[in-house]
Amino acid sequence: MNFLRKLLFPFSLLYGGITALRNLLYNKGFLKSSTYDFPVICVGNLSTGGTGKSPMIELLVSFLKDNHKIAVLSRGYKRKTSGYREVSTTNAVEEVGDEPLQFKKKFPEIAVAVCEDRRTGIEKLQNKADVILLDDAFQHRKVKASLNILLTSFDELYADDCMLPTGNLREPKFGAKRADVIVVTKCPENISDITIEAIKRKLNPKPQQEIYFSKIGYASEIKNAKDEKPLLSLKDKEFLLVTGIANPKPLIDFLQKERLNFKEKSFPDHHNFNSSEIEELKKHPLILTTEKDFMRLGMLSNTTEIYYLPIKTVILNGEEEKFKSCIKKAIKL
Repeated sequence: MNFLRKLLFPFSLLYGGITALRNLLYNKGFLKSSTYDFPVICVGNLSTGGTGKSPMIELLVSFLKDNHKIAVLSRGYKRKTSGYREVSTTNAVEEVGDEPLQFKKKFPEIAVAVCEDRRTGIEKLQNKADVILLDDAFQHRKVKASLNILLTSFDELYADDCMLPTGNLREPKFGAKRADVIVVTKCPENISDITIEAIKRKLNPKPQQEIYFSKIGYASEIKNAKDEKPLLSLKDKEFLLVTGIANPKPLIDFLQKERLNFKEKSFPDHHNFNSSEIEELKKHPLILTTEKDFMRLGMLSNTTEIYYLPIKTVILNGEEEKFKSCIKKAIKL
């Protein structure tokens, strides 16, 4: 596969040139971006694959919702509907996508909607919120956000990557200049100051850009639709770990560190499980999955004991309050 991707390098140059031209037209004003008189915060990345956008959105919601009316707008990746739809806790994944449904079930008091055209979505949500969070919209240049938060994974920094199809970048690396805040996600627990400084030099942020480092925080409880029990209740049991996420390795490493006894079955990110796969999973008496995958596998609760392990973004180096202050400042501008 790596050899094949290298053969496609000329197409990477072409794709990079097209996206660079598009960005230039927006930067010079030939293509117009809509602005708004209320805060719009964009969370996105330069690459395909999981950089932790969903837990970042949830972190923002968790500390903003008590003082603001929050709405989350997503395109609803892999949904089988189109156009604008507000998300209800009773929706099926096929109608709205797994992550928007997860947001709504975790924060039922906020408005969550899906729409391919973010401008249309914002217009329909603006009377229901005073802060709108855009999920995965860094390349959606039709909207000029009040604050752009760019995520990049510790193990797959955009500075080390190249354009699709040879690499995983959706746009050239210099697109990072549009970000107001850069967050290096999925860092190891014991990341050293030397490593942090090396990454900062590699990313080379502009003077006005703030850069933070974060890790995945795992809950001490596993949950399903009706029940909650300590993670350690799995200590003496064998279970199947089912994942449909971009990079399950951090979760696998965490469970191994907890010395839990499990087998692992992984699927592609946002995988839509077919009937034969569901039937095969029903043969397992105990399943652990991710919160996002539980949105698509919850029906197994009728025949199988299935739980998910919640995660969250944890800002490192004691800078969580500084990070929150940065967000709050942008909202007040």
